[in-house]
Amino acid sequence: MPNYTLQINGEKKSFTADEDTPLLWVLRDELNLVGTKFGCGIAQCGACTVHLDGVAVRSCQLQVSILSDEIITTIEGLSTDGKHPVQEAWKELDVPQCGYCQSGQIMTASAFLSQNKNPSEDDIREAMNGNICRCASYNRIENAVKVASEKMSS
Repeated sequence: MPNYTLQINGEKKSFTADEDTPLLWVLRDELNLVGTKFGCGIAQCGACTVHLDGVAVRSCQLQVSILSDEIITTIEGLSTDGKHPVQEAWKELDVPQCGYCQSGQIMTASAFLSQNKNPSEDDIREAMNGNICRCASYNRIENAVKVASEKMSS
């Protein structure tokens, strides 16, 4: 098996994996970064979302062999103290119910808000579309993204 070294959450992480291993399983099984969740395995639900050079991507379909110098951020690396404006908004509005999808929701929202500081409701809905919440907390998620955008602009 090949050896890899990737930049994850601000640190170089080395591991051995088959070249077709999805980043999700490296994060969870090799590096014990279990905040990124397995949901569907076909990049449709968003539970496995991480940032790749600041862009939200689905890690369940991203083979480690195509990665090299990119900066990867997981939910564990979004904020060392849990004080990222999106995380704060999530807590303030008590968004999670079961919580399973929430790391993916937060990672999608934070990447989106880094590009669009003052989104409309339609912008938020479009950006968050495709992140599935089995508990149907969509209204709270949308409201939290709006609150987070206000926190980021002030």
